[in-house]
Amino acid sequence: MNKKILSILTLASVIMLSAQHFTATAQERIVDRIVAVVGNSIILQSDIENELIQLQAQGYSVTANSRCEMLENHLVQKLLLNQAIIDSIEVSDSEVEMELNRRLQFFIQQIGSEEALENYYNKSILEIKEDFRDIIRDQLITREMQMEIIGNVSVSPAEVRRFYNSLPEDQIPMIPSEVQIRQIVKYPEFSEAENFRVRQRLNEIRQRIIDGESFTTMAVLYSQDPGSARRGGELGYMTRARLTPEFANVALSLRDNRVSPVFETEYGFHIVQLIDRRGDEVNVRHILMRPEATDQARQQARSFLDSLGTVIRTDTITFRVAAMMHTDDKDTQMSGGLAINEETGGSRFQLDQLNPVQYDAIRDMKIGEIAGPIDSRDRQGRTFYKLLYLESQTAPHQANLREDYAYIRDMAEDDKMNRVLEEWIDERRAKTYIRIDESYRNCEFSSRDWVSR
Repeated sequence: MNKKILSILTLASVIMLSAQHFTATAQERIVDRIVAVVGNSIILQSDIENELIQLQAQGYSVTANSRCEMLENHLVQKLLLNQAIIDSIEVSDSEVEMELNRRLQFFIQQIGSEEALENYYNKSILEIKEDFRDIIRDQLITREMQMEIIGNVSVSPAEVRRFYNSLPEDQIPMIPSEVQIRQIVKYPEFSEAENFRVRQRLNEIRQRIIDGESFTTMAVLYSQDPGSARRGGELGYMTRARLTPEFANVALSLRDNRVSPVFETEYGFHIVQLIDRRGDEVNVRHILMRPEATDQARQQARSFLDSLGTVIRTDTITFRVAAMMHTDDKDTQMSGGLAINEETGGSRFQLDQLNPVQYDAIRDMKIGEIAGPIDSRDRQGRTFYKLLYLESQTAPHQANLREDYAYIRDMAEDDKMNRVLEEWIDERRAKTYIRIDESYRNCEFSSRDWVSR
């Protein structure tokens, strides 16, 4: 079955969610009826048809068996949801709201604007949220149930070897060319006068909140953290380990809904308000404001890297040592600037995993060459500059345990997760009332027989 089960369980994060958002014409074409029952839950024909329309709209191919695949997706999700209810698995309102906002933002980006999304649904954003909130909650609960089943699955080195040796020759994947890169990052420095200006502005906003204005509104209007500003500054539940030390110290010291004094982190200046505390997790909203670098400061940062690159090229110092001494990127400093692939956790990048700026710089370089200074922006939108160094590059090749252990380990782990999940589903299926409409009884489902009863 390979990755079939895991893929259908994550499909809901690709789809905006089933009914309610298609035109009246599309709805009139769907004659609704119950196509399956799982325990106390029903699956409607409209659930299947609407998701297929969404898949097509997003460019996914639809085959003759797609309706059957959609139905099996729903059958598995209903089994998980039913068990989650039995096990009293819940998600918080805050988690639902964050996921709802994340998905809405994704679709706003896809469709072009919030107004365009409202026109598409013929509803306001608030009405759209209300329509989808319960569906999102069910999906998050289903995901939590799935993690209860497979969250602790791991594979030993012996299992990885057995998995690799069991693969037929034509199923051993080809690994495209991969690169390792080092980088030296330099942010422009800010003047004391600019830091003072930002502190003063943030203190003015803090006073307005203390005097009765909404922190949420102020965050939407003024916060320079693009990820949280649209949510009124809310960050969601986080532990100390996920926050910078300065931010964690302030956030975890807050009581009630008080607003913190202005404080500084590596990202800029903040004020924070406590929303809720849950065990060792805290949910806060914050407003971030950043100093702005002058043109002179930007030029100084570029000139520094340009000079440093010249020193490295003349073999006065290695790129690795220069990165440890001079980079502003704390995450890569101790590794000598070795960039980490966030998708894999390793240090190798396939070329299509690089951002466009890195790709343009790296694609024609030879091992040992340096590119830059290159203009870049971080996740908070701050401008910085960097030198890039091509550490290594592999040729395309068939995966092997010596060069591609991490990749094969992930394949083996996915395979084990699927087997564990399949066994759980087969066990629950045998104990759960399931009825499937006659029109779907000839479906080519995956490895299990849903219609045997």
